[in-house]
Amino acid sequence: MPPPYQKTGTFTVDDALEAIGFGVFQWKISLITGLAWVADAMEMMILSILGPELHCDWSLPSYQVALITSVVFIGMGFGSPVWGNVSDKYGRKVGLTVCMCWTLYYGILSAFAPIYGWLLVLRGFVGFGIGGAPQSVTLYSEFLPVKARGICIVLIGAFWAIGAVFEVLLALWVMPTLGWRWLLGLSALPMAVFVCFCFWLPESPRFDVLAGRREKAMATLVRIAKDNGKAMPQGTLTIYKQTNRGQLKDLFSPQYWKTTLLLWFLWFANAFSYYGIVLLTTELFQAGDLCAATQGAKIEPRCSLECKYLSSDDYKDLLWTTLAEFPGLLVILLAIDYMGRKKSLALCFFMFSLCILPLFACIGRIALTIFIFICRAFISGGYQVVFVYTPEVYPTETRALAMGTSSAIARIGALITPFVAQVLLRRSVYVTLGVYCACGLVAGIASLLLPIETLGRGLQESSLDQEVEIYLFNVGIWPVIDCFVVQE
Repeated sequence: MPPPYQKTGTFTVDDALEAIGFGVFQWKISLITGLAWVADAMEMMILSILGPELHCDWSLPSYQVALITSVVFIGMGFGSPVWGNVSDKYGRKVGLTVCMCWTLYYGILSAFAPIYGWLLVLRGFVGFGIGGAPQSVTLYSEFLPVKARGICIVLIGAFWAIGAVFEVLLALWVMPTLGWRWLLGLSALPMAVFVCFCFWLPESPRFDVLAGRREKAMATLVRIAKDNGKAMPQGTLTIYKQTNRGQLKDLFSPQYWKTTLLLWFLWFANAFSYYGIVLLTTELFQAGDLCAATQGAKIEPRCSLECKYLSSDDYKDLLWTTLAEFPGLLVILLAIDYMGRKKSLALCFFMFSLCILPLFACIGRIALTIFIFICRAFISGGYQVVFVYTPEVYPTETRALAMGTSSAIARIGALITPFVAQVLLRRSVYVTLGVYCACGLVAGIASLLLPIETLGRGLQESSLDQEVEIYLFNVGIWPVIDCFVVQE
């Protein structure tokens, strides 16, 4: 027997969001969830500024400076799946709000760290909290109609780029006069603003439907319709009640195990390549003889206690490099709804590898800057695609957990890449560049092997939806019938 189709007088959350469309409500939630993304970017950009400052102020050896960065990624690795599980069990709003409050508290405390050990502990706690920032994308995506979802999630990535640029400008203003403690404190301002406005955020109606809270989901949908000036569909909202949500084993069910493994690798490759090209930028520029460096010569390490404060020129170079995020967003905006998610992601990885190749040759500083700029633009664009694809491919019952675990895997890539971009580079530039080039190629192929293309596909409420899609596809009905409900 084929599964039952949607009956007259019932509608799903997807039906309601399609009828209501994109409007004032989505613009409001874009700004609020975007603040969480700005906060994430600023906390990450601090890492490239804080290290050189403490290297001089506290006379830290190089390995202790590197540990300040590593402890944040370690915290994020542990925090991401925890916040994902919290968001799947207790709600997206709960998970995002608590993690931002946590990060705000420890971010401000770290500005008062008296000694190195306390700073490590407090920055580790900051990393644990920032691990929940991707849940802002989970929450945001669940309020979007199908046609607007890809472009809107990519545009949320613009908040990350804005946060990164703002942090560099803030450092340029604060560091010469007030110092790093003021920078840490002032960098927490976007989180403070988010916490002040988070009371306005509604819970995801998709989560409420899955939790069996029909009335609350209806109230949220009516609120969205009122803000957007649109009418709600007539009928009764269909419920998919699930009691066991956010279980890791669900990511490895027969229909999702291949997607999960490929996505985990793609998140790893994105973080490994993105932070790698950021670190390579500084290392190759500081090598002195760029021609010798790009021909495979060893880059000799400096004394671990050699101290050099960042100059205004250094901040300007950092700002120019950070601006590469915006062209990457533009490329993905043009491609993601035309080429599809899989091909757009593959394009980003292949172009990243292609632009790594000229670095093997003897090129000047201007050419080096241009190719590194293009590399960063495409790999940052790839990051935006996985942020679009991941919440689209998983059902509501495991969506936040999938985002959390994927983010945790990405942190492993971020932890490993300094040993390639900084340690291995000192032994061989050729081998280092080869590792990043190969990583991009393999990730590009993996992107094309993803079993599901989510372009034009509604968000799934339950894994049962996926089973119905497979059935309809097998009998030749899908995608002619694109609106159905599984009745329990």
